[in-house]
Amino acid sequence: MPGTLYVVATPIGNLEDLSPRAARLLGEVSLIAAEDTRTTRKLLSHLGLHTPLISYNEHNARVRTPRILEALAGVDVALVSDAGSPLVSDPGAGLVRAAADAGYRVSPVPGPSAVITALAAAGMDASRFRFLGFLPRAKKARLAALEAAAVDGDTLVLFEAPHRALATLASMRDVLGPRRIVVCRELTKLHEEVWRGTPSEAITHFVVPRGEFTIVVEAAPRPAPAGAVVDVAAARVRMAELKAMGMGRRDASAEVAQAYRFPRREAYRLWPDA
Repeated sequence: MPGTLYVVATPIGNLEDLSPRAARLLGEVSLIAAEDTRTTRKLLSHLGLHTPLISYNEHNARVRTPRILEALAGVDVALVSDAGSPLVSDPGAGLVRAAADAGYRVSPVPGPSAVITALAAAGMDASRFRFLGFLPRAKKARLAALEAAAVDGDTLVLFEAPHRALATLASMRDVLGPRRIVVCRELTKLHEEVWRGTPSEAITHFVVPRGEFTIVVEAAPRPAPAGAVVDVAAARVRMAELKAMGMGRRDASAEVAQAYRFPRREAYRLWPDA
């Protein structure tokens, strides 16, 4: 009898977040395809389970997929990542497609997700959000990705590793100006931190970044309706106030454009010369 591929979400930190159904299935399946067998073995040890493991990651997916499909011909298999829901910035999409194309049942087992957990802590509009995953490593490509996403009116969520966190925050400062962000570090773990501020403030706060980062970015303001009257005089006064407070022209322009709902280039022109 053909088996089922269970796509199982595992804890992003706190092991108590594993659902009873996920724990049961990890003990009932005949094989677990794991992103890192060492990480998954620790989880199984916590559960008192000894289910056989096979590694499945971006480096060996081409070789492992046929072996896992062969196993599915007769037994149930679980797919897990190191933490959270598989396929969300983690390997597994190719295996799920291959299993479905081969006619096997694919059943998701929902559970922890850093994306949803960060949105819940951020307190920002989550009715529409865009997940960016990990931004490009190259600065030029990273800036371009942020610029493209920063104007679409959706709340943004992205992941970052500690050794790249400051570079990403610097790019966010350059593109977003003083837009509000929420930085979630080590979610559900012992040293969990949910920090709120602007990209510039975050660079000062996270001097030596540690742990995994999930960053939520406030949505860009919706454009003013066609024909709407923009209070240019009030915007000009606010720009002068921000300059007097010591804010730079770029950041002040971004804040005024967001507050008064008109293009940043127009706000930039309101910078007082004197």
